[in-house]
Amino acid sequence: MITLASDFGDHYPAAMRGVVHRADTDTDVVDVTHTLPRGDVRAGAFWLAFLLPEFPPAVHCCVVDPGVGTDRAALVVRAGEHALVGPDNGLLLPPARALADEGEVEVFRWRYDDPASATFHGRDVFAPAAVAVDEAGVDGVDGLERAVPAADHDPLTLPAPEIGDGGAAGEVLVVDGFGNCITNVPGTALPAVDTVAVNGQQVPVGRSFAAVEPGERLVTVGSHGNLECDVNDGRGEEAFALAPGDAVRFEW
Repeated sequence: MITLASDFGDHYPAAMRGVVHRADTDTDVVDVTHTLPRGDVRAGAFWLAFLLPEFPPAVHCCVVDPGVGTDRAALVVRAGEHALVGPDNGLLLPPARALADEGEVEVFRWRYDDPASATFHGRDVFAPAAVAVDEAGVDGVDGLERAVPAADHDPLTLPAPEIGDGGAAGEVLVVDGFGNCITNVPGTALPAVDTVAVNGQQVPVGRSFAAVEPGERLVTVGSHGNLECDVNDGRGEEAFALAPGDAVRFEW
């Protein structure tokens, strides 16, 4: 299986699928998402770390690449039974750690020839690399001539919160399509309380959106395991005046 994920939206992912199917018509190609936040490497890394562990072993071709056409490298990352292919900008490392499940993550630099386009490496570099890795198998990555152990690479890690007895200081990692503000504070930090203060304003805590009336704010633990600032049937980022990267403090 080869999965595809990008910030490309419509049209461009079809060219990547075509490259894969032209090389091997029997390959199972699965589109994970092509609506990752455009040009936002950290947000893309968060979503991929959340989504890719749901898949069986696969080669994951992941592209959020604001540095396309520059001298940034291409990478193949081996993580457990999975491999990831994409740009060397940190995008691949958080999902690789999630896929490795505390095992070893091995990073290889992928050597490529002059691509046909300086603006579409998803088609010209990463899709062909994913095909090559798929054909070799994850265990065969280090036997590929184009894969060279990477002496250095972008080691992106998602920011860690500061957690104390009375609360936690973190930040908004992403805002999803429903307007939910997903923070980096793990839900396990939250004690059994009915309300918390979010940046000084008291807000109910609920297990689901329906814990409050439509239009009301709440804090809940999302499916990714982190605290969210949400609104039942509304937009959390508007109600809490929060955006990705904003600081958020929970006090209980």
